[in-house]
Amino acid sequence: MKIDGAAAIVFGGASGLGEATVRRLVAAGAEVVIADLNEQRAQELAADVGAHAAACDVTDPESAAAAVSRAVALGGRGLRIAVISAGLGTPAKLIGRDGPTALESFAKVIQVNLIGTINALRLVAGAMVDNSPEDDGERGVCVCTASIAAYDGQIGQVAYAASKGGVVGLTLPVARELAGKGVRVVTIAPGLFETPMLAGLPDSAREALAGVTPFPARLGRPAEYAELACHIIGNPMLNGEVIRLDGALRMAAR
Repeated sequence: MKIDGAAAIVFGGASGLGEATVRRLVAAGAEVVIADLNEQRAQELAADVGAHAAACDVTDPESAAAAVSRAVALGGRGLRIAVISAGLGTPAKLIGRDGPTALESFAKVIQVNLIGTINALRLVAGAMVDNSPEDDGERGVCVCTASIAAYDGQIGQVAYAASKGGVVGLTLPVARELAGKGVRVVTIAPGLFETPMLAGLPDSAREALAGVTPFPARLGRPAEYAELACHIIGNPMLNGEVIRLDGALRMAAR
């Protein structure tokens, strides 16, 4: 899929991995809609890079549909690219100090990370299948975001690991369903990255986390996620796959 001249939408695009992807796509010539719950930050980034902003809650059908419609309205070659990186990682053990943790603590994470991904996928796929096929028959590419927690979930990542495991699990069946329409689906499972999720940790904790990655022995850079996302978009043989982007990291139990 050629990025230049395509319309794209990045869910969770106002910060972290999503922001880096927005910047990379705009630099490659895409018309990008930044769909994010933080509308103010989305607007600031859009003004900075020459993109478009849309307030979006991925768990809300109407909100997400409006953001997709904004991307479709950009015209050109149509909405060809979607990157879904909206999510949260609120930790919670199954059993807390006062007994079983409230169910709502798990439901919120799963609602955003898994149901939100499905919601975004169904809407962008619905738009992409109406595109005219390009020379290679492609109509669109969807890049989802999981986590190595889907495979190596730590204590306290009950909901987070389950939600990201769900994203891993849906990748192949969705890719198979959309294959006949010329729409590819690939998921990236990042390791430890320099994102707002880790920004609140003390420097000592961040350094300790960076040191557990075999090579390179540091936190991943959002630009490296963006680079992989753009390679996926441009490589038509990548489909139905989950790619770990983690420097060979395998997380310990805690």
